Amino acid sequence: MPKAIKKLHRQATAAPIESLTLAGPGWQLQAAKARFSEVFRRARTAGPQLITRQGKDGVVMIPVGQFDRLVKRSRQPKSLVQFLRESPLVGLELNFERDHDTGRDSEL
Repeated sequence: MPKAIKKLHRQATAAPIESLTLAGPGWQLQAAKARFSEVFRRARTAGPQLITRQGKDGVVMIPVGQFDRLVKRSRQPKSLVQFLRESPLVGLELNFERDHDTGRDSEL
């Protein structure tokens, strides 16, 4: 699996999906395979399509635009350096001086 796909997978599994509402009762895996074009079309026009396997929730097919909004892929920085450069805290002065603590006295 390419690195970009792995990264998107990690983001997608960590993304909040509270706002995701399914369109319709869903599809059993065999029906979804047999009628893939229809599942695809409905995902784009009617909304997310739930696909189940053996009566258990399996996957949800959603349009790319909705996926982008869920994982905020379009706003992800390309690197840590870019993220730090675009941070709202750029220019904030931090005090890195520490107190010179000598420890505490103990009786032996």
